[in-house]
Amino acid sequence: MGMVDHPSDTAPQNLLAPLPDARAEEVFHRLLGRPGICIERIVSQGQVTPLDAPYEQPHDEWVLLLAGAARLWLEGKGEHDLTPGDSLLIPAHVRHRVTWTQAAPPTVWLAVHLPQDHPTR
Repeated sequence: MGMVDHPSDTAPQNLLAPLPDARAEEVFHRLLGRPGICIERIVSQGQVTPLDAPYEQPHDEWVLLLAGAARLWLEGKGEHDLTPGDSLLIPAHVRHRVTWTQAAPPTVWLAVHLPQDHPTR
């Protein structure tokens, strides 16, 4: 997966233009990183998560579909169709996979990786 990491600044950004060519692989662009939190734009063009390699993260991730269309599977919750404006919280430690993304026009995600929960003492 391609990762583009640019330092954040205070200049306005358009998350939908220009879009990188993501036909060969998804492109991740870190928009903001702070201790415990990361906000990124992901551009997909037909990519899916392999059946034998689902994601499982130690932190919650909130996703918002900005453009295109996608389908996301969460263990124990089934598949969810996403269209522009749809958001979904993926809880920590829940296995999940992207089962379909629209290739043309590209699918654009906004992903917010939240801090890990720390048990209370």
